[in-house]
Amino acid sequence: MNKRILILVNHEIVVYNFRKELVIELLSQGYEVYISSPPGKKIDLLVDMGAKHIDTQINRHGIGVLEDYRLMRFYSRMMRDIKPMVVLTYTIKPNIYGGFAAKKNKIPYVANITGLGSAVEKPGILQFITISLYKRAFSKIKTVYLQNEENMKFFINHNISIDKLKLLPGSGVNLDEFQLIEYPKEDTIRFAFISRVMKSKGIDLYLESAKKIKLNHPNTEFHVCGFCEEDYITVLEEYQEQGIVIYHGMVDDISAFLSSIHCLIHPSSYPEGMSNVLLEAAASGRPVITTDRSGCKEVVDENFNGFVIAHPYDTTKLFNVTTSFLQLSHDEKRKMGLNGRNKMIKQFDRKIVLDSYLKEIEELQNELTE
Repeated sequence: MNKRILILVNHEIVVYNFRKELVIELLSQGYEVYISSPPGKKIDLLVDMGAKHIDTQINRHGIGVLEDYRLMRFYSRMMRDIKPMVVLTYTIKPNIYGGFAAKKNKIPYVANITGLGSAVEKPGILQFITISLYKRAFSKIKTVYLQNEENMKFFINHNISIDKLKLLPGSGVNLDEFQLIEYPKEDTIRFAFISRVMKSKGIDLYLESAKKIKLNHPNTEFHVCGFCEEDYITVLEEYQEQGIVIYHGMVDDISAFLSSIHCLIHPSSYPEGMSNVLLEAAASGRPVITTDRSGCKEVVDENFNGFVIAHPYDTTKLFNVTTSFLQLSHDEKRKMGLNGRNKMIKQFDRKIVLDSYLKEIEELQNELTE
């Protein structure tokens, strides 16, 4: 029996930032690990670990029948060449088209639903097509991992691989990489938005709230980190010129950046799987403010390690909650951060996710050797 494992993703960050522990463990157990993804700056780091990279072109956001058919055929040829013991897939196109290819080649596969996406969540033709594709692609699947209960209910309600569904605490958080950081002093209270800069991640709410708060609380700073997915560069430049926000672009070392931050604000309306930045901030001992949205609300216990906004599109709600946070004492803010760290240890340790995957692979290995 071969010991080859093929991982399909739409971006190498999906593996390096959130699943490198799995890659390292599999390599240590003597598996050959192949990673199929578009080129990216983290590829060399994965290869240095011992993984093999297969350059794969994927249009992450486009919808093209011919383009997606070519991707499926590429996956199928790749699987015939590599002959992996199991295929692990993440994100929607690798999940669906990798699922079709694995089924065609009679290779066991495990999918991870990292979020439904806006088009799938809303009823309509795109939802209907995607559900149909999921049902067909997952008809022979070994396991479908979901990252929150709302996504699991969606799959159950639409009769998608019901007997194969398992729930994980998102991607978990590496508690060694994101250690508890000393809470900063209060000369200036610093907030941070760390995400793709796009409307559905709540950037407009963050900017509007920052503008209002700085009128009455000049000893505050509002930082923005992340790649602009939409045309927000001009907007951010204007807000920065007015002294309302500080834009940093992409930040590689999130842990180091969080060291001077008092609170993370993630006002997302996006259908998350589980927000990694919320997990990372909480693990670092930082209170968080987010929305009553699946993939976000699970990270926060109200008034314990942060605050939850009931309406993700309500700037007034975000303004009020942020103001309430400012009124807390330094010790109360710090205690919130400690509570968040403890919550991550109990519920979101990445070892939980790692152990679940290793158990799946071990079970499969036992089945194949019987």
